[in-house]
Amino acid sequence: MNCHTLVMSVEGCFLLITHYFIKRQSMGKINAIISGVGGYVPDYILTNEELSRMVDTSDEWIMTRVGIKERHILAEEGLGTSYMARKAAKQALKKTGADPDSIDAVLVATTTPDYKFPSTASVVIGKLGLKNAFAMDLSAACAGFMYAMDMAASMIKCGRCRRIIVIGADKMSSIADYTDRQTCVLFGDGAGAVIMEASEEEGVGAQDAFFRTDGKGLPFLHMKAGGSVCPPSHFTVSHRLHYIYQEGRTVFRYAVTSMGDDVLEVLKRNGLTNDDVDWVIPHEANYRIIEAVAKRVGLPMERIVVNIERYGNTSGATIPLAMWDHESQLKKGQNVIFTAFGAGFAHGASYYKWAYDGDKVAK
Repeated sequence: MNCHTLVMSVEGCFLLITHYFIKRQSMGKINAIISGVGGYVPDYILTNEELSRMVDTSDEWIMTRVGIKERHILAEEGLGTSYMARKAAKQALKKTGADPDSIDAVLVATTTPDYKFPSTASVVIGKLGLKNAFAMDLSAACAGFMYAMDMAASMIKCGRCRRIIVIGADKMSSIADYTDRQTCVLFGDGAGAVIMEASEEEGVGAQDAFFRTDGKGLPFLHMKAGGSVCPPSHFTVSHRLHYIYQEGRTVFRYAVTSMGDDVLEVLKRNGLTNDDVDWVIPHEANYRIIEAVAKRVGLPMERIVVNIERYGNTSGATIPLAMWDHESQLKKGQNVIFTAFGAGFAHGASYYKWAYDGDKVAK
């Protein structure tokens, strides 16, 4: 290579690099927004009155302690979490008008997958006929959907994906012990989904998130059998070890402290006061927990989205179902805080500026 050719090569590289940076600056900052919400709950409703005929409980006992009036149950044989997940995702696609071929990924947050493998997300992709997406399940119990939203936002912000379906779905009735009045009254089945996509519009979308998993929660909230530590056997089935085990008082205390402090941390990090918060959308585990978190944060219940009375605790589905129920009241530019707490203990809070007027597209 002679000197003239070398100089031309260097100049060519310089011009390419300059062009790249000019193009990047003109593109603007890419953010991840929620562009639509879908939801699904089964038709069959399990009421407190019906539960009172199954275990020693009553409507008054349940309402006083957890604030749940009814929960939806997927009772049809042969149907699992993926059935509800694809129903919610299909509705979200229809409402947003998103081209199914434009979906880059499907993330499903669930504690009750259809199978150990393959992933529930892969089943959803197959049923929806998505041709250009990859699929992945995320397991973080009741915090899973919030974590999955942040994962999707990160993939969108870095340019890896343009449009992602994020789903929270659980068939909690499949692991609820209907002889244990302490836990069976809490849980229901359902699914919620959001479309998350890239946007260069300023002042909307994912702003911040603060997540932690302290690892102290195993003794207090788990399912004893079914995993690699204690595989299924005649013994585990006969001793009813494939159901939710929970020490309610300990979980209550950790949940209130963690969610409350996580919300305060997100507000502090972003220079927000309580007056700046339009809505808090919490994991719907227990009405008394939600009340206590609101008190710890210093926010009135009027700004806390609550629907636990009609659905119970649907684990990964509670936050997207709350968005789905409340969508018509969400306005563009509003400050929305999500917070969740689940087994592990996994917890956190995230901050979004809402990207559209929900009353124009709500169910």
